[in-house]
Amino acid sequence: MNRYRIFIQTGLLMLLCLFSAAASTRQDSLRGGNGPGRQWWDVQRYELSVMIDTASEVIYGSNRISFRVTAQPGDSMQLDLQDAMVLDSVIFEGVALDLVRDGNAWWIRYPFSRWTKGGEYAVRAFYHGRPKTAAMPPWDGGFIRTRDSSGHLWMAVACQGLGASCWWPCKDQQSDKPDSGMTIRIETNTALPVISNGRLTGYRQEGNRHIRTWQLKNPVNTYNVTFYLGDYIHWTDTLIGAEGLLTLDFYALRAHEDKARRQFAAVKPMLHCFEYWMGAYPFYDDGYKLVEAPYLGMEHQSAIAYGNEYKMGYKGTDRSGTGIGMAFDFIIVHESGHEWFGNSITAADVADGWIHEGFTTYAEALFAECLLGKEKAVRYTRGEWKNIRNDRAVTGAYGVADGGPGDRYDKGAALVHMIRMTLDDDQVFRNLFHALHDTFYHQVVTSAALESFINRFTGRDFRPFFDQYLRIAGIPRLKYFIKDKRLFYRLSGAVEGLVLPVSVTAGKKSLTLSATSAWQDIPWKEGYDLSFSGDFLMETE
Repeated sequence: MNRYRIFIQTGLLMLLCLFSAAASTRQDSLRGGNGPGRQWWDVQRYELSVMIDTASEVIYGSNRISFRVTAQPGDSMQLDLQDAMVLDSVIFEGVALDLVRDGNAWWIRYPFSRWTKGGEYAVRAFYHGRPKTAAMPPWDGGFIRTRDSSGHLWMAVACQGLGASCWWPCKDQQSDKPDSGMTIRIETNTALPVISNGRLTGYRQEGNRHIRTWQLKNPVNTYNVTFYLGDYIHWTDTLIGAEGLLTLDFYALRAHEDKARRQFAAVKPMLHCFEYWMGAYPFYDDGYKLVEAPYLGMEHQSAIAYGNEYKMGYKGTDRSGTGIGMAFDFIIVHESGHEWFGNSITAADVADGWIHEGFTTYAEALFAECLLGKEKAVRYTRGEWKNIRNDRAVTGAYGVADGGPGDRYDKGAALVHMIRMTLDDDQVFRNLFHALHDTFYHQVVTSAALESFINRFTGRDFRPFFDQYLRIAGIPRLKYFIKDKRLFYRLSGAVEGLVLPVSVTAGKKSLTLSATSAWQDIPWKEGYDLSFSGDFLMETE
């Protein structure tokens, strides 16, 4: 019976993958896959120079791409630059290479196959165009252009789902960060400040042209590269953290300075809390910045976008429905949590987006715990489970830019919480977070590798948890009945090997059941008024 169940579950999973692959397009594969134009070269550094015409939003720029040959090259290189943009030329050692457009990808033709493994090279890509305007940022990405309450121009870009190639040419894939960081040089025709990732290392004015240079020392996801242009007021602070002095920079619209200073005061206790639970802030070299943005928010590395209107909770509401979420500003906490999961520890394929969103959503509960204690933090994280739809597996289809469903947030966080409850040792759980931080620091990782590490570190086999809550849509159901003073119980809809340590309480009596797919029973004289722990994502009947 068990082998039959495994066969059915595996078959269904394969069919779902086939259906997802069939629904994807060639462009999806070019964007999400590691095809022949990508797999032989590894980005070492980007040097992006962009001139933004603030009136027309047309941009002109170049990107110097330094890379190492890691496998036998073919005769083509894939660069990504989307439809609204034009790749004018790609230059290698003074020679313009042949270009062929393929939708949102460009094929660079050259006898790269003559190059040897281990060699390091650089090309410069010149381009121009008017990037897509974001319809509903940050979810529907692109450029954002508006006016603040004082009438000043306010611009930015957010492009996580859409991709960085909507505004600059790059290898637009999470699995390849520039190992040695990035230079971002932005020229504008306005004196309004421009903020970007990393640290400001240069500013010069040439007539009505204002040119600022920002430097990132650390690897960065391409979708995290951004800018903010507006009438900003700037102040600084420092934090004595796990690795010494961390610089903090805050940028708010001039008209919002007073309320921004009050709201942003939460950053220091939040960072202390996150360092306690998750390890040292991952980007001491590049600092921490919080920047008011003309959209809700985004985890732009070392330059977090903030647009929660200086309200507590999520735009003045509590996603958990418990009231506990009103104790903190959701956007500051959630987007900053991504510095650990998403920006430092990055999923190699967007299909494993639960690594970013599940751990970061649980970081909200960790901050609630620092503020209010564990009991309220547990209530908060359970409360968020009401948002889970269970209509699709959390894991997306690999290789086709499929980030999976919204359940990667709250169901991913539920998985993290259930691991904590199963361990039943908060010190071990905290040590696990620190071990993840140390082992996968600034790296890309697959879900399979992360799952294997968790199993090895804890000495437990969580494979059934990962299979149940990541790879199939449904959740288990605890069936039970009382007969002849015995409590009978089992899990239905559970993957093979899943064991949930579910607490059952009646009156003053409480004990833990190791619920599996097999019927079990225990003596029960406590009557019919019983309740089950809410720490495991399941239904009861």
